[in-house]
Amino acid sequence: MDASRTRALRTAVVCVALVCCAALAGGCTGPAAGAGEDTAAATRAAAPMSAEDLEQRFRRVIKEVLPSVVQIQGRHDLGSGVVYDDKGHIVTNAHVVGTEKTFQVTTANSEEPLTASLVYSYPEQDLAVIRLNRIPAGLRPAVFGDSDKVEVGKIVLAMGSPLGLSSSVTQGIVSATGRTVSEGDEGGGTGATIANMVQTSADINPGNSGGALVDLDGQVIGIPTLAAADPSFGGSAAPGIGFAIPASMVRTVADQIIREGKVVDSGRAALGITARTVVDDQYRPAGVAVVSVVPGGAADKAGLQAGDIITAVGDEPITTITSLSEALAAQKPGQRTSVTFEREGDERKTEVTLGEQ
Repeated sequence: MDASRTRALRTAVVCVALVCCAALAGGCTGPAAGAGEDTAAATRAAAPMSAEDLEQRFRRVIKEVLPSVVQIQGRHDLGSGVVYDDKGHIVTNAHVVGTEKTFQVTTANSEEPLTASLVYSYPEQDLAVIRLNRIPAGLRPAVFGDSDKVEVGKIVLAMGSPLGLSSSVTQGIVSATGRTVSEGDEGGGTGATIANMVQTSADINPGNSGGALVDLDGQVIGIPTLAAADPSFGGSAAPGIGFAIPASMVRTVADQIIREGKVVDSGRAALGITARTVVDDQYRPAGVAVVSVVPGGAADKAGLQAGDIITAVGDEPITTITSLSEALAAQKPGQRTSVTFEREGDERKTEVTLGEQ
């Protein structure tokens, strides 16, 4: 909390400094005394946003969006969610719902927790939709923006219930876009590999998962999902490196779940195999062994067999299941790519038309 406050104060100081510099520059090079009011108005309009203006914008966005962010409590886990529509659907992370079917949901307008039921969980993209059993008065759906237009440097707010502290807000910027991130399957993670993630410096802590990453137009641009871990410090969270599933993917998955009751078009490429990581004689990851092939799937049609060891997809070297997942996450169903593999000690290559997961 102290770190978040420090960042907010530093942002305010920078804004004030810019205003002061602009004012000084105007004093040195501005118009001569007696200039018309139009020139003075234009000068004010060109001045950077003041700290007070920025603070007011933060408050406005928080007032608009925070009522759409809820706390989700299962029997064992606690997380956040975002009201998706006026029918009581709430989108969250699959790892928040886990294997549970019913939940307690606390909304901004409810004094007592409401009950909700699982509609469908899609661990492959770490998204899920639950639905309130009773829709309270004043339930406000969030507005989901176009995450494809998000640029590095955009100011964002992360809203959720970190560590059970409901209606909490942290602030940062978009640090990068287009990240492919693999979750661990320990600690309740789904083990999913997710493409096109939004990286942010806004603090994302346990309990923020499933909440909202919001821009200053009040639009949700992503669902905060995980923070990076620093292996040099025993796997503890690396400050200022968090990731959110982009709003475009959230809409794609949530709309299918609400309409069809499941995901029917994932947009995720697949080979159609089950596989495991293999190691060399130095116990280093050396490829992915095909355990079984789905009949009629992409790998089957390309001639891959159980026992083959995949070492590359296209130009991407493959050493582990994770690296294979990341290589496929960068592709689309129907695309053609090459797969390099070993069979009985011989290196071979085949062309594959990727299927869908």
